Amino acid sequence: MNLAFIDWLSVIIYLVVTVAIAIYFAKRAGKNTTEFFLSGRNMKWYVIGTSMVATTFAADTPLLVTEVVAADGIAGNWIWWNMLFGAMLTVFFFARLWRRSGVLTDVEFVELRYDGKPAAWLRGIKAVYFGLLLNVIILAWVTLAMETIVNVLFPGVTVFGRESFTLLGMHISAPLAIVGFFIIFVALYSLASGLIGVAVTDMFQFAIAMTGTIILAVYAVNSPEIGGIAGLKAALPEETFRFVPTIGQAAEGIGVLGLSVAAFTAYIGVQWWSSWYPGAEPGGGGYVAQRMMSAKDEKNAMFAALWFTIAHYCLRPWPWIMVALVSLVLYPDLADSREGFVMVMKDVLPAGLLGLLFAAFIAAFTSTFAAHLNWGTSYLINDFWRRFIKPGQSEKHYVFISRIVTFVLAVIAFLVTTQLESIKQAWGLVITASAGLGLVLILRWYWWRVNAWSELTATLAPIFLVILVLFGVNVPGITEPFPVNLFSVVAITTVVWVLATFLTKPTDAAKLDHFYRKVRPGGGGWKPVALRNPAVEPDSALLPLALDWIAGVILVYMVLFGVGHLLLANYLSAFGCLTLAAAAAYYIYRDLTRRGFDTPLEQE
Repeated sequence: MNLAFIDWLSVIIYLVVTVAIAIYFAKRAGKNTTEFFLSGRNMKWYVIGTSMVATTFAADTPLLVTEVVAADGIAGNWIWWNMLFGAMLTVFFFARLWRRSGVLTDVEFVELRYDGKPAAWLRGIKAVYFGLLLNVIILAWVTLAMETIVNVLFPGVTVFGRESFTLLGMHISAPLAIVGFFIIFVALYSLASGLIGVAVTDMFQFAIAMTGTIILAVYAVNSPEIGGIAGLKAALPEETFRFVPTIGQAAEGIGVLGLSVAAFTAYIGVQWWSSWYPGAEPGGGGYVAQRMMSAKDEKNAMFAALWFTIAHYCLRPWPWIMVALVSLVLYPDLADSREGFVMVMKDVLPAGLLGLLFAAFIAAFTSTFAAHLNWGTSYLINDFWRRFIKPGQSEKHYVFISRIVTFVLAVIAFLVTTQLESIKQAWGLVITASAGLGLVLILRWYWWRVNAWSELTATLAPIFLVILVLFGVNVPGITEPFPVNLFSVVAITTVVWVLATFLTKPTDAAKLDHFYRKVRPGGGGWKPVALRNPAVEPDSALLPLALDWIAGVILVYMVLFGVGHLLLANYLSAFGCLTLAAAAAYYIYRDLTRRGFDTPLEQE
């Protein structure tokens, strides 16, 4: 298909504004690495939170949601809705602690918390593993999704008259070559403007992406073939619209998600706290930690995490879900259900709006790609290059190398995309390869006995298990399909890291005292250290934080379901859900007020 001139105009305006933002912030970003990676630690909560949710609004997410809705109805989204439990932990337990730590990256945190050569080894390994290896896999699956979008929107497209190319023995399709242009574009504006440019651009990109998908959902549901919500509900089985899985049985065809008891328990009881996943790390790591550490103060860090969690689970998914449901009606026999989302775009949108949606997908793709480039580069420069290769250099040197590494990471991710076959395959691999690590990432804040060996073994053990399976070794339990395999991986990893903890020496007392005085974590897990430092006033007791966490989980799930019921014209259910959400919000407000969080955010 060919886009009209007005469609291309939308795309051009988006690109021009993005470049203008990058140019505006380029000089500021070049001052030092704190500016380049953390925007001078002076960002407001709404900028940070919106930047985080824009990062998670990638080109692959609407396609993945379409795929799970096609297979399992709306309830299929529990494959990622379960991660809310961990995200809300970050809001109340970890956001302020991250800002208080004063580190540049969550990998640098390792040598704030632990001591000696094991801590140094752990920092270096994590910098390369997360910043390079896992990061390029994530960037590759985002790129793969964008390739699908271009391929469906522009069937038979060629570049310089060719449908494909060969580079370094790798097959590159014309759609992927076009996506390569956007990768170069995002690499250039990321290396120019640093985190502040990425964050401000994220706000612009998120506005475009949300506006575009909401318009698409309205047009799709009200298209003549659907006839509004009533027509949509009449065209699909009733169970397709259920919000919760059916436990203990498998679904057949399009319907509600059917989970075995083991699979449901893995999602709700294991995955959210045990596995590392970008944007949903237990303890709030990765680019989420990076954003919280860029906040101007602790309150901005916490409110940024809260806004991100609400927007991530309540605002983003419903336009995608509605379009996915429409695609089931319009294309019931589609071989690749992911393509349904893009096909709805092609078939229901008039000229002008189609270009806006294409620009929205470009925005979703570039915001995620830019954030991961900046975050991955921060590990490779701050925690590997500066720490082990070239310590003691000038800030200009580190910013210069950061810009080079940003571009190189983008190129590597593009090449890895040519070897990737499935988004879902990569997604499950990332979660399995970190299963069991999450508990250490949580406990290191609240138990003094966790040491560098604990985290090192918890990082390497699940990777080793995944490698065994990839090489065909039949490890009982590990070869089970995802997510049931999480039980075995988490159990083995936990046994390994607990043994490593008690078979090795504790972290040096002076290091623990320094960490305790700086971060002031609460809870009884620091009792021996607290006795040595009686003048330190620790953070809140854990019980009030746990109650806020429960209220936060209720708040977000009830808003999520309430909005869904409103859209599907189930008004009584919507009223009940939103009433519970209001009660949870009131409890959180009262508790935060009681503990001093009602002061203006501009004040320390």
